[in-house]
Amino acid sequence: MGQISTIEKLAILADAAKYDASCASSGTAKRNSKGGKGIGSTEGMGICHAYAPDGRCISLLKVLLTNHCVFDCHYCVNRKSSNVRRARFSPQEVADLTIAFYRRNYIEGLFLSSGIIKSSNFTMEQMVEVARILRDEYDFRGYIHLKTIPEADPELVYQAGLYADRVSINVELPTDSGLTRLAPDKSARQIEGAMAKTKSDIVEAKDAKKRFRHAPKFAPGGQSTQMIVGADGANDADIVGKASRLYDGFRLRRVYYSAFSPISDASAVLPLKRPPLIREHRLYQSDWLMRFYGYTSSEVMQATGDDGMLPLDIDPKLAWALKFRDTFPLDVNRAPREQLLRVPGLGVTAVNRIIAARRHHTLRLDDVARLTQSIAKVRPFICTTDWRPSLLTDRADLRRLLAPKQEQLELFAA
Repeated sequence: MGQISTIEKLAILADAAKYDASCASSGTAKRNSKGGKGIGSTEGMGICHAYAPDGRCISLLKVLLTNHCVFDCHYCVNRKSSNVRRARFSPQEVADLTIAFYRRNYIEGLFLSSGIIKSSNFTMEQMVEVARILRDEYDFRGYIHLKTIPEADPELVYQAGLYADRVSINVELPTDSGLTRLAPDKSARQIEGAMAKTKSDIVEAKDAKKRFRHAPKFAPGGQSTQMIVGADGANDADIVGKASRLYDGFRLRRVYYSAFSPISDASAVLPLKRPPLIREHRLYQSDWLMRFYGYTSSEVMQATGDDGMLPLDIDPKLAWALKFRDTFPLDVNRAPREQLLRVPGLGVTAVNRIIAARRHHTLRLDDVARLTQSIAKVRPFICTTDWRPSLLTDRADLRRLLAPKQEQLELFAA
């Protein structure tokens, strides 16, 4: 096989990296190159074609160091038994590409992952070397996210955290049994052990920074993980429970969900069809409820059906409210913030606006309408000085009234 060009390598390895969703850049350290020192910045704009919580579009060079792999995970397109075209970058090539793309204003950072080549330690050494070249030789001050390898030596993972803004370790699947069946080379205990070590290193680095001004930073953007949805038999209740344990146990910044996508030369143990993408969306909504709306994982699980799955036609917040109608209606002029956050149709911003506005005058329904995006979804669950839903909250067809209207799109519409 002849040697392939850098552009061909980039086409192969950037495409191979598209399955990893955990590349957001929130929570990173503030660095810049003002005064002519260094290259790049993490300030102002965010960092891959994803969106930060405040709406900023973020752009990364998202690539694999190599798609060669000694592991044979059934769900992975890059597994060793897969018949895909292979390529491999050297650390210097990745560093040079990052700087070249940055100087052309295409990106503001790097998200680097890799298949396992030779051994976990060798691969981790190569990834750390990319970050070292960028930081020490190019004085690159932009964002770096490294996907670390749980099977690698902890010291190598620690070195990655000294160079990277964020590190992540994929738990891959929601259940230990699913991981054992679909990824026989990986161990749930080893993955969680590596996550616990990273958590400890982050905490120690923050503590040292408080006591010593020049103490080194360690992954200031924290750590994240990703779960594949729909590759095994785990239901949404299993996934929500796993995510909650990960947040509580390892102080993760984010848990990302990636809908399983059928791959070429697929193993017979994998499903033939991908799950609906709306399922992935509902899981992200449930994740939001736990992170920003004060719901516990058990409360989110209460929104699931008898099969443990979140409804696809309505969001989990509305599903929970319909199951617990005795909680409503809530008086927007008196209800505490934590209760108002449970009203379907009221987001965090809207609730904060309501709390601020009611300090100055008593709110009417028109006032609430001006503070929210859609009053129709909110009306059955609130009361104001001039509005009380009466029997509306208890209507048997309330779900049908509030569910988004299904619309058939036209293929050749103008």
